[in-house]
Amino acid sequence: MKLTEAIEGKEYIILSVETGDEELDSFLFSLGCYNGEAITVIAFRKGGCTVSIKDGRYNIDNQLAEAIIV
Repeated sequence: MKLTEAIEGKEYIILSVETGDEELDSFLFSLGCYNGEAITVIAFRKGGCTVSIKDGRYNIDNQLAEAIIV
């Protein structure tokens, strides 16, 4: 299931990140967004969503949320 289909407030485990861009993969890895890590959608916003990864909260756009498989 893609992150855009997740339920707000429920914790998921990242199964894969499919961006197709090595630089973007590296950036997400630096945020803690990688296979096996827990992620929670805090809220869906117009054009994206707010997620919690480890101890941080980040706003990501829908295109990036589509690339995160949970």
